[in-house]
Amino acid sequence: MQKTQHYILGQWVDGQGEGTPILDSVTGEHFTNVTTEGIDAPEVLQYGRVKGEALRKMTFQERGNMLKKLAFHLQKHKRSFYEISYRSGCTKIDSWIDIEGGFGNLFANASLRKLFPNQPFDVEGEPIDLSRGGKFMAHHILVPKNGVAVHINAFNFPVWGMLEKCAVNWMAGMPAVVLPAPQSAYLTEAVVKVIIASGILPEGALQLISGTKKDIFDTIESQDVVTFTGSAATGQQLKTHPRLIEESVPFTMEADSLNACILGEDAVPGTPEFNLFIKEVRNEMTVKCGQKCTAIRRIIVPENLVEDVQIALGQALDKVTYGDPRLKEVRMGTLIDKKQVESVKNQVQEIAKTANIVYGDFEGGKAVGADFEKGAFIKPILLREDDPFSNEAAHITEAFGPVSTIMPYKDLNEAIELSRKGKGSLVSSIATNDNKIAAEYTVKAATHHGRILVLNRESAKQSTGHGSPLPNLIHGGPGRAGGGEEMGGKRGIKHYMQRCAIQGSPTTISEITGIYQPNADYKEAEKHPFAYHWEDIKPGMSLQTHNRTLTDTDIINFGNLTWDHFYAHTDITSLEGSIFEQRTAHGYFIISAAAGLFVYPNKGPVAANYGLEEIRFLRPLYHNDTINVRLTCKQKVNRDQKGKELPSGIVKWYVEVFDVNATEEEEKLVAIATILTMVQKKQTTFTEITDAVFEKALNDLTEETQPAWGIMTPQHMVEHLEDSYRIAAGEIQDFEIATPEDKLEMVQETLWNYKPMPKNFNFPFYKEGELFKLKHEDLATAKQKLKEAKAQYENYFHEHPEAITKNAVFGELNKFEWKLMHRKHINHHFDQFGLLEK
Repeated sequence: MQKTQHYILGQWVDGQGEGTPILDSVTGEHFTNVTTEGIDAPEVLQYGRVKGEALRKMTFQERGNMLKKLAFHLQKHKRSFYEISYRSGCTKIDSWIDIEGGFGNLFANASLRKLFPNQPFDVEGEPIDLSRGGKFMAHHILVPKNGVAVHINAFNFPVWGMLEKCAVNWMAGMPAVVLPAPQSAYLTEAVVKVIIASGILPEGALQLISGTKKDIFDTIESQDVVTFTGSAATGQQLKTHPRLIEESVPFTMEADSLNACILGEDAVPGTPEFNLFIKEVRNEMTVKCGQKCTAIRRIIVPENLVEDVQIALGQALDKVTYGDPRLKEVRMGTLIDKKQVESVKNQVQEIAKTANIVYGDFEGGKAVGADFEKGAFIKPILLREDDPFSNEAAHITEAFGPVSTIMPYKDLNEAIELSRKGKGSLVSSIATNDNKIAAEYTVKAATHHGRILVLNRESAKQSTGHGSPLPNLIHGGPGRAGGGEEMGGKRGIKHYMQRCAIQGSPTTISEITGIYQPNADYKEAEKHPFAYHWEDIKPGMSLQTHNRTLTDTDIINFGNLTWDHFYAHTDITSLEGSIFEQRTAHGYFIISAAAGLFVYPNKGPVAANYGLEEIRFLRPLYHNDTINVRLTCKQKVNRDQKGKELPSGIVKWYVEVFDVNATEEEEKLVAIATILTMVQKKQTTFTEITDAVFEKALNDLTEETQPAWGIMTPQHMVEHLEDSYRIAAGEIQDFEIATPEDKLEMVQETLWNYKPMPKNFNFPFYKEGELFKLKHEDLATAKQKLKEAKAQYENYFHEHPEAITKNAVFGELNKFEWKLMHRKHINHHFDQFGLLEK
């Protein structure tokens, strides 16, 4: 019998022994076994710690782009994952939540790279001045922990459960050891096989132990992090493991909880909110067959609406078809296995000691396209607890399946108290169109819930729903829910990093953090900072400008230009009792004047003003005051190439405006700001094809020159380039653009990046695998015709600079876009024949 494999120590291995049989949840077929016998857990953990150095050295931008690439790669294989997921009893929508929801976590965390510096560690918060503007300060940095993240996951989300955690620890620079629950580890295994085969992650970033490994904690260390998803009882046992306590290992627990959904008193039958409430409860009962840690377990409704809710829910549940999840007409699949069916029955019976079962039963049923008795099928069960303040079972017993309990409340305070009786949950929701009710419930109930959703007609179409944790929000909750937090955007990443307070001089702290700190030493630039490309600009690089005197006329003109006629700038008779002594310069005029002093007028790498992050006016400036400016690189932030823009990064400039003639009693520094510019990156991929480079390459090309790839001969390549120039110059235009219109803009945008053209790309004019017919008698003639075509192309755009001609692949191109295309294209083919010096 096949075994579900493990990926450890850089290889795929089988566990020893026969192991535990795993059955298809729908058919009952025995198709794999799970065993973790023979796996050396201490060796696995140590391997991750050592190999994790590669991940720790990567910058946040590199890690984020790695996740983005991985997400795109996994999407290409998603169909095969769906086929495997059906074995766990999941419908297509159930699988979508697990599989593509997991990919979504990769995308979301990849985007967070924009919030971090372009280095392997983070600088947190604002600098702290410890010496009143002197030479002693402090800051906080966050560095990746030197251990491994050990993730123990539940059976209900074998893909999402892994990727929602791993996406975060990988972004932090920490490797992972994943232990999925044995019941569905085969799906986790399938995804990990695709991940490992891709080669996108550095070795050691991910190891997989498919199943339970009881001794995994025995050699855990203080630099490691442990997360657990599963039952509250199991989590509480793990949390008290002596090794975790001895080593002070961070432990995050996300446990099943008795999540509550409240129907607002205003949401009576016939209102959109009532209908939304019924739909939400039905979905949360039946999606994943109720096997969600966020599912609605307690339905809290006004006592006068209990019957209405019971009837409406019953009617909604009547429409739910269950059976083989592969069938389109099936809306609910199975539980994970027969053992879980028995567990749910026992839990329902416990709740039913005081509550009444008002919908569903445990009798055999008719499953669409499947045998009810062979699969792990169960019908939806709805209970009603009429005395929820006296009877505790519905508040403390979770039936982990399509089960929920209705309970009444008299007023909102009672609804809040009932929601709290679950002793902590991952999520609560309330359906109401009364924002006062929503506000009161949210504020008073927030102590007991990790997330609260307010559902009403305004948000319904775009709402992600009660049971959907999102990567940019925390996922966790107090009390029974585990007391932990997962995901949550940037805050989640910090869970896998060590925060350290650092103290020293501003100059030293600047060097440590890579961010210029106020009062640090300047690094005088040899030329204007705006004349440097992004890669050559360094934090601390600085420029002192010349002086400018602010005149009365300047202030009046600025007011007239902007219509800013605030009294301090215009009416000097009204200054009594104000902080101003004379006609005052507008704050934004000071910043504008500062820009006029530091801006570099010539065209250069600075592509655009990107914005203003902060600005402070420390004291007024008056007419006839003289200022100068200190412009200093504060920080560099990487930026992905987008659309029709040359690759660039963002530079944050620290701007200090000084009063040149300030007295000893006055502060010289009068204003500060952080200004952002978009700065082009160096182009280092391609050789610039000057006339000399072009001539030398053609001289070096002979009939005997062999291509590094492809089937072109030297003469075919030369004639192909000649055609390219003649097409650009409009001589050849009798063809159709081959690229589909909906793809054309995306293809055109590739001209602007610094990535080489793909090898062995088939040009639309030529038959694949065949050489086109040569038109010149020999290579020498072809070279001469190429030179003539190039000269004609240059002359054409000199005389017609606004001209647009079409290309078979890239569509209609202007003069600059043709320049980009030819640079890439000629580099591509000259490289093909080894004609460019490296």
